Amino acid sequence: MSERNYLFVCSQNKLRSPTAERIFADVPGINTLSAGTNSNAEEPLSDDLVEWADFIFVMETAHRNKLRKRHRAALMDQRGVVLAIPDEYEFMDPDLIEILRVKMERWLPIATS
Repeated sequence: MSERNYLFVCSQNKLRSPTAERIFADVPGINTLSAGTNSNAEEPLSDDLVEWADFIFVMETAHRNKLRKRHRAALMDQRGVVLAIPDEYEFMDPDLIEILRVKMERWLPIATS
């Protein structure tokens, strides 16, 4: 099975999406990156990142709307999966990590041992 590219998106790319990128970085079978929809984000969302991604996970519906509006040409078969995680957590917050793990469970490769 080939590796899949997972892109996590929030507004500023400072708290939620970098946390998701970090906690899923070591999951076998996926590569992770993160970006922000705001122009002053740590890593602004770009067409190149959208094209790189096999799956795009956004924290809020507003992020999916910006993704569709600003990067429509780069979106191919991807759709923004809304995780519905509000902007009320710090980077690597244990509660945020738990929420991400639960919401991402169905999207992660099944481990074979």
